[in-house]
Amino acid sequence: MKNFVYTIGHKHEVIYKIILMIVCVLGIVYFIPKEGKFRYEYQKGKPWLHEDLIAPFDFAIYKSDEELAKEKLDIKQKSKQYFKVNPKVYNEVIASVISDFNDNWFKSVLSKDKFAQEKSLDETKRILSEIYKIGIIQYNEVLEGKADDYTIFLVENNLAEEVELKELFTIVTVQNFVNENIEKNSRIDQNFIKKIIENSLKQNVFFDANTSSKALNDLLDNISLNRDMKQKGERIISRGDLIDENDYQVLESLKKEYLTQYGGSSKFYFIVAGQIVLVSICIAMVFMFLYLFRRDIFLNNQKVTFILLEFFLISLMTNVAIKLNIASVYILPFSIMPMLTRAFFDTRVALFMHIASMLILGLVVPNPFEFVLLQLIGGIFTIFSIINMRNRKQVFVSVAIIFAVYCLTYLGFYVIREGSLKTFDWYIIQWFFVSSTLTLFVYPLIYVFEKLFGFISDVSLMELSDINTPLLRELSIKAPGTFQHSLQVANLAEEAAIKVGGSALLVRVGALYHDIGKMENPMYFIENQFTGVNPHDELTFEESASVIIGHVAKGIEIAKKNNLPDQIIDFIRTHHGETKAEYFYRSHLKNYPDEVIDVKAFQYPGPLPFSKETAILMMADSVEAASRSIKKYDAESIDSIVERVIGRQVEENQFVNSDITFKDITIIKKILKKKLMNIYHLRIEYPK
Repeated sequence: MKNFVYTIGHKHEVIYKIILMIVCVLGIVYFIPKEGKFRYEYQKGKPWLHEDLIAPFDFAIYKSDEELAKEKLDIKQKSKQYFKVNPKVYNEVIASVISDFNDNWFKSVLSKDKFAQEKSLDETKRILSEIYKIGIIQYNEVLEGKADDYTIFLVENNLAEEVELKELFTIVTVQNFVNENIEKNSRIDQNFIKKIIENSLKQNVFFDANTSSKALNDLLDNISLNRDMKQKGERIISRGDLIDENDYQVLESLKKEYLTQYGGSSKFYFIVAGQIVLVSICIAMVFMFLYLFRRDIFLNNQKVTFILLEFFLISLMTNVAIKLNIASVYILPFSIMPMLTRAFFDTRVALFMHIASMLILGLVVPNPFEFVLLQLIGGIFTIFSIINMRNRKQVFVSVAIIFAVYCLTYLGFYVIREGSLKTFDWYIIQWFFVSSTLTLFVYPLIYVFEKLFGFISDVSLMELSDINTPLLRELSIKAPGTFQHSLQVANLAEEAAIKVGGSALLVRVGALYHDIGKMENPMYFIENQFTGVNPHDELTFEESASVIIGHVAKGIEIAKKNNLPDQIIDFIRTHHGETKAEYFYRSHLKNYPDEVIDVKAFQYPGPLPFSKETAILMMADSVEAASRSIKKYDAESIDSIVERVIGRQVEENQFVNSDITFKDITIIKKILKKKLMNIYHLRIEYPK
């Protein structure tokens, strides 16, 4: 039991990684559709590269999307519209006619003839009865452009009857019917009857949108999705055959039927097990890459958590989108992942993670080969387009590049598959545009993950490098000499980092803030002593050393109060490593040669620099400070001071914890010498 507890206590970081990996794999697999994968890869217009394919079971050949779309369009064009007769209209018209007739008969030339009045009213009712037996149709836009022989369904008393448009009246044609059918009789007033009828006519046949729509939907729903059958044992395609449109549809039908049968069978648990194996291999591949090539990331559980969270979120986004049946999977911003990874890590990590994540998504998406290759190309160009993210313009340029690469790559695929652009679906371009535009959300995501995981991106470093930030402004006011020293160190360290492959922006920001602790007692540091008064004259050597060494702890305290990132605080902690306050240490030895000295009283507490960037800052800081004591600035004196200062740091093992080589140190020395000579404007001596 004690051994178990001991193992848990000393291997907790490894155990955490294992648990995290298991949770990530299971989380991804949980959202992946539980269906088998068709074993064959194929493309329209390309040869069949596998063995002869024989139908393993009976299956239906489904119609292609183009065939179904054409059939649906044909049905819509040929479908008949439904119109409904409203019987209430006739009763309303008759009641209105009787009222108008009685009110206006006195205007008739036969108004004094009682028999003529009755005869005229009967004739009016007769004509209206004949009109409404046929019906007056109300014009509707569904009839626009229809010929007179166009057939509609006329619904009356829940019975539908097919009639041609010409068999019904319109408001225009009904006038002719009245004129032609009114009785020629001297005992009736024909003009009066025409006027009464003209004023009372209303349409009684109306378009029935609900019934028409329901009937059309019924027809569309009854469309057969199949156009043929393949029997078990029947040859589907032979090796080397060119996959034409018909072969492609047969293969797609077999694939669909295969996935349906496979996914719903008792092999469910085998499918899940296979998915777990494949996803685990992809995640393990990333772990191996980090362990072998980026050990610093592998050992940092916070960074490992971020990487696995990215895998989970990109898989979750894709699976949810597929289950919601969105218009196209290409609308999703897959380029966000390499862009987000590149914001915190290097290009190799971003590229490797993108490859692994796309391989995982290949288990989910349709046409996996096309999808994976398209996204890999897009992701690679994304990474190359954002070597750093120091300005907003760069992200917009990256979005434009991503869009162009997506379009060109997909166009290449389509031409290979179809052999022409005649049937190219230009809507795919808008999905690529949306996907590329959504990539702009990487900015808020960078901010969110910075806060969640304590990371620092180029965007944040650019903000911190602004010398007008409140903290640097305060440093320039309280300790102007230190501020100028920090600027010089920043320039030296940045140039050195560029040459040896370090993060130039990170080391520059670290240099700007590394001496902020000197704001507490600025006059105790020689670069700020402008009055000729040295407060160290009133202190012992140990007290002076304590004040000088104390600026590191003060700087850490100020940095934390101002919420500087931990990566910047690391530069404050390590810029003196475990060196000594040499001036006061040697002064004490000189003045008290017989006294036993406590070396720790004159030594910085450390820690030692633990990265290439912190080591570069230590060298640049020490060299810049030492160069100010040179009495005569020439190539020889600068060469001597650089070699002496950095040589002592190497002898004292100040760089043993940092990933810096002797070759790097040699290059850094050359850069520092060159920059110092430029700073002090050394020129060749002109002849007298």
